[in-house]
Amino acid sequence: MTSIAAPDAAEHDPFALAEETAATLAELSGVGRHDVALILGSGWSAAADQLGEVVATLPATDLPGFLPPAVVGHAGTVRSVSVARPGGTPLRALVLPRSHFYEGHGVRAVAHGVRVAAAAGCRTIVLTNGCGGLDPAIPAGSPVLISDHLNFTGASPLEGPTFVDMTDLYSARLRGVARTVDPDLAEGVYAQFRGPQYETPAEVRMAGVLGAQLVGMSTALEAIAARHVGMEVLGLSLVTNLAAGVSDQPLSHEEVLQAGRDAAGRCAALLAGVVPLL
Repeated sequence: MTSIAAPDAAEHDPFALAEETAATLAELSGVGRHDVALILGSGWSAAADQLGEVVATLPATDLPGFLPPAVVGHAGTVRSVSVARPGGTPLRALVLPRSHFYEGHGVRAVAHGVRVAAAAGCRTIVLTNGCGGLDPAIPAGSPVLISDHLNFTGASPLEGPTFVDMTDLYSARLRGVARTVDPDLAEGVYAQFRGPQYETPAEVRMAGVLGAQLVGMSTALEAIAARHVGMEVLGLSLVTNLAAGVSDQPLSHEEVLQAGRDAAGRCAALLAGVVPLL
């Protein structure tokens, strides 16, 4: 069964579509309910292999509303993973692909995976990404906790008079849990730009003046959607390169992919330690 969404994630009500997708997921995977969701960005995909026993792997396009991956290095599958917990029943983790805003399918497509996770029972979500770093003291290959974000996309996944508090969007409690696994994790504010072009040096300076330490093209819109559906959010960035103007080196997608490959072991170990505690 193949179902590719139309622009703006189908003509359905987005929440009805998410419920339909969650029902299809339960049928195809044999897992009726999940506990925690993960969206794995550049540098983080190898973590899926270390989380636990993979119960089911499905092409994302077998599920309503999901699109094929548009970028090399981004996953196009949905996984259900049984994660062992210390002294407790296994945790059911749902590993989802990402649709980027710059792909042009609309903000509903960006939020679809998050809404499916909520419909599947998840109350916690881990959002990860590869990003540019503004702080030379945080070198490429470093995972960083997201403490807050700046949304420079000019868009929101919320429609109509939907007023949602964004205070503590990136859970302080979950950041504390992550630090029990890696006490040396740095923390910073993430700025999402629309992309797909990399940020200019002037845009990077602007983001820095406004308080950002990290810049990228994902995560903020997903986090807003997650808060709206009541999920607790843990955000993690992998610094894959210094942002434009911070270093005198030109930026390239291959550099991002290589940095992700080099840091894959550390990122996988971090998530393998954190997820059982969620």
